Amino acid sequence: MSRSILYLGGSGAISAACVHQSLAAGWSVSLLNRGRSRLRPPPAAVEAIRADLADNAAVAAALAGRQFDVVADFMSFDQRRLTRNVDLLRGRVGQYIFISSASAYQKPVAALPITESTPLRNSYWQYARDKIACEDRLTAWYRDQGFPMTIVRPSHTYDEATIPLEGGWTVLARLRAERPVVVHGDGTSLWVLTHATDFASQFQPLVGRPQAIGQAYHITGDEVLTWDAIVTTLAAALQVEPTLVHVASQTIARVCPQIGPSLLGDKSHSVVFDNSKVRSLAGGFVQRVPFADGARRLVDWHLAHPEAQLVDAELDAAFDRLAAA
Repeated sequence: MSRSILYLGGSGAISAACVHQSLAAGWSVSLLNRGRSRLRPPPAAVEAIRADLADNAAVAAALAGRQFDVVADFMSFDQRRLTRNVDLLRGRVGQYIFISSASAYQKPVAALPITESTPLRNSYWQYARDKIACEDRLTAWYRDQGFPMTIVRPSHTYDEATIPLEGGWTVLARLRAERPVVVHGDGTSLWVLTHATDFASQFQPLVGRPQAIGQAYHITGDEVLTWDAIVTTLAAALQVEPTLVHVASQTIARVCPQIGPSLLGDKSHSVVFDNSKVRSLAGGFVQRVPFADGARRLVDWHLAHPEAQLVDAELDAAFDRLAAA
């Protein structure tokens, strides 16, 4: 009899790839979400459990009496929702995998490469602080009550429908129109991008593994790129020559407050990851999608989907002001 896994979410860039990987590994897969995603529809083989994860009563009714070997929680972004989910599933789950974030690691990073023992502290970004608080609570439950948790920290993960730049299609539209593109700092800080399928191939070996209980793992690719290289690679996929304008991160954050926290709290800092811990269970991983290939895939997908070519007019105007200054 196949073992069961419940995905809280399951339609995002990362979780949808993991759903396919779990099915390929022979697991019985259930998804708990609203069932509204047209971007990444679930495979026919999954069980669809319909509930709005923001509705406590609906989630309680959906999970009543259910047991799962593993629950993968991609949708808890604060302690309140995490506590609600754990209270509903306590005693009825063999492993609870919480999806945190590599943005939780100390910024600026004191030493590279980043390992799972790198301190967790982010004074710039509330999203990261909330993930840290969730990790702290899970760790306390594990130590005090033996709650079977595993923490997973993705870094910057993307798929064909996700453009890994602040501004998304707005930046690609500027590239296509041969308008200047703003790059933070001097463009030479180091960054790691991970295609969702590469993440999923390392995530699945953690699923149902007793050795992973009580542990934290980050999962990233091995390719390290500068931000200039990332933008230039996307321009090459669009078959255009980019005009890059370098602007201090603090200035971008002031002019574009909607992207300021994630820029100052994550992307403006160099990151390189040591993935040996997850590889000790995943074994034999080879990054299958270098960003040059991933960039071509996402560009082709967006060019074939005009409905996804959305320009943020406010952000676009802000980029014009920054480039002019």
